[in-house]
Amino acid sequence: PVDVQETGGLRPPLAKTNPVVPPVPVSPPPPVPPLRKAGDRHEILLPGGVPMTFAWCPSGAFLMGSPSSERERSSDEQQHEVRLTKGFWMGIHPVTQAQYKAVMGTNPSKFQGDTLPVEQVSWDDALAFCTTLKQKTGVELRLPTEAEWEYAARGGTTTPFYWGDQMNGTQANCQGNLLPYGMTTKGPNLQKTTPVGSHAAKYPHPWGLTDVIGNVREWCADLYGPYPEALVVDPMAKGSGSDRVYRGGSWFDLAFMCRSAKRYMFSPGRRYSYLGFRLAVGPSGL
Repeated sequence: PVDVQETGGLRPPLAKTNPVVPPVPVSPPPPVPPLRKAGDRHEILLPGGVPMTFAWCPSGAFLMGSPSSERERSSDEQQHEVRLTKGFWMGIHPVTQAQYKAVMGTNPSKFQGDTLPVEQVSWDDALAFCTTLKQKTGVELRLPTEAEWEYAARGGTTTPFYWGDQMNGTQANCQGNLLPYGMTTKGPNLQKTTPVGSHAAKYPHPWGLTDVIGNVREWCADLYGPYPEALVVDPMAKGSGSDRVYRGGSWFDLAFMCRSAKRYMFSPGRRYSYLGFRLAVGPSGL
């Protein structure tokens, strides 16, 4: 119907209006985890601005231990499959004396030098370092498990050392003048530690780590114990007894003692000039 105004004119019908509906809030999509590749690096700063760099070790599976054909293998290196379903960050080299002093304020090492690995540290000392670091910076680091250590040290390789099956002290710091491994040519015996990364340029690690072979042996989180026979998924730092595992060989060791599969054990309070540590953290810890 047409509405007639008092003036005699015509007024159009009232327009229909739709009710105003408030927009529905849309939640933002969850953040996409960064795409990391093996060897990607991440740096943190310790007290005093001292840097500590980590390399990314991707998830994967490997045969832990050594095959029966590997020379000089020990009976506790029974080969078995391990699957690590999560990647992790591993320190690119053992904790240096500069890094240790930045956190602990002391330096127990026999061979002094800021770029040398800290040594004469016990397993208990390594844990104290992690605790003190968290108190001072909020950053939570840890010792790697034995499985993480060997997986990282191999970097996807299957040979006794990540560069191959020969060693005489030119590839890493060991007693190269006695019993070279897989070769007859003797090499150097420096009788001391060397600055971290000294051999990295000539013998680069697939994932950018250094000193996983030789220089100083490195504490792991695990109690020492026999390997399982079946597949293990994400093994934790388990074992039996009271001795803790350490890995990697050192300046003090013969070449065969530096193999990726070689295992050692000591009580957690022992301190030696060939014994240090490196740190790790899970995928979301940095």
